[in-house]
Amino acid sequence: MRQNSQPIDLEEALAHLLEQIQPISGIESCALADAPGRILAEAITAPISLPPFAASAMDGYALRRTDFLEAPARAFHLRGTSLAGHPCNIELGAFECARIFTGAVLPAGADQVLLQEEVTTATADEICFKTHSPDESYIRPVGNDVSAGDLLLAAGERLNPFNMAGLAAAGIVTVPVKSKPRIGIFSSGDELRPIGTSVADLGPGDIFDSNRFSLLRLFHRLPVELQDLGCIRDDPDETKALLHEAAANCDLLITSGGVSVGDADYVGNTIRELGHLNFWRINMKPGKPVAFGRIDACHILGLPGNPVSTMVTGLLLGRPALLRLCGGASPTPLAFPAKLDEPITRQPGRREYQRGTYTQTKSGITVRATGAQGSNRLSTFATANCLICVPAETASLPTGSQVDILPLFQFTE
Repeated sequence: MRQNSQPIDLEEALAHLLEQIQPISGIESCALADAPGRILAEAITAPISLPPFAASAMDGYALRRTDFLEAPARAFHLRGTSLAGHPCNIELGAFECARIFTGAVLPAGADQVLLQEEVTTATADEICFKTHSPDESYIRPVGNDVSAGDLLLAAGERLNPFNMAGLAAAGIVTVPVKSKPRIGIFSSGDELRPIGTSVADLGPGDIFDSNRFSLLRLFHRLPVELQDLGCIRDDPDETKALLHEAAANCDLLITSGGVSVGDADYVGNTIRELGHLNFWRINMKPGKPVAFGRIDACHILGLPGNPVSTMVTGLLLGRPALLRLCGGASPTPLAFPAKLDEPITRQPGRREYQRGTYTQTKSGITVRATGAQGSNRLSTFATANCLICVPAETASLPTGSQVDILPLFQFTE
C-alpha cells in the first residue's frame, strides 16, 4: 500500500478495502419466505431425495420393458391410473400397464413409460402400442434431482428466487443467515437541502441533497440495515461529533462530500484525527477523492460530493464493501466488449467510466455515451444502461473502437 497521500488505482483501492473489511460474525434464523437477498451463514444439505419416489417424466402408460420388447404388438391389460398425488397402489405383472401422468408415482413392477403418442388402440381395459424401440425409459428415479445428504447451498451464497426454489422443494422453511451489518449514510455540505424542501425555500447556492437519497436507494436491496444519518454542515466540530457518535453505532459509514482538499472539506481530516485514514485519492474519473479508513471498529468510506462521482464510486467501491461486510462474495463486475457508434473525446491520464447506452445488434453490441460527461450531470444516468470503461492511457476514440462496458443491471440486486 502506498502512502495515503498518493493516488492509487481502483484495483489497489478495492483490494485494500476488501482486505481490511471482515464479514460480521452474527447469525440468525430467517423464514425462507423472508430470505431473498440474505447471505447464507451455514451450508444446507438435502433432508430428502428429490424426487423421493420413482416418477413418470411424461404422460403415457407404465409397463414392464421386457414384455414390450418381447411382444410389442400384443395388447396390454389396463390395471389402473396413477396421477400426481394419487398413485395407484398396484404391482404390474406380465403384459399389464397403468395409465400414468407426468410426476405421478411409478407403479411397482414397471420400468418403462410408453408415451401416449405411441398408442394405436385403446379400450376400457386393453391398450395397444406402435411397434418401436423406446428412446428412453421416461422415468425419473429416486434422487434424479438431488439425493438425501447432497449439498444444496454452500455457506456464503446469497439467496435468490432460483436457489431458494430448491430449498423449498426439499421442505426447508427456515435458513441460517448472516446478521445484517449496520450501515450509516450521511452527506456533507452547507449547500444541501432535504428532498421535499419547497423550491421557493431554496436560498442562493442551495441544492437538493440527491447523494444521500441515491446511496440509500442504490444499496436498499443488499442484506444490510441502512441508517439515514442526515446531512452534516461544513463545520469541523459538528463533523467530528457526528462521526464519533455514528462510528460507535455502525459497522460501516458511507459519506458523500467533504473528502477533497477544499477549506470546507472536513471528513477526511476527521477520520485521520479520530482513527486511521488508509487512502483518500483514486486514479479514476469520475471519483478521484475517495477516503477509506476506520474509527475504532467502524470502517468509513468517504465518497466524493459530485453526484455522478458518488454514484460511480458507490457502485464500484461501496457495493463490494457492503457485500464483503455482510458475508457475501464481492464479484468482479461483468464486462462485455462493445463497439462505439459515436466517438469519445477525452484526455488520457485517469481511467474513466462514462455513462452509456448499449444496444444488441445482429453484428454485436454497440454503445454510445449519454451526452456530456461532467461529474455533476446526473442526467447522464437517466437513459444509461451501462458504464463505458476507458483505460487511463487511452486518448480520444473514434467510431468503431472497441471498449469494455459494465451493464448496470448487475448492480441492482
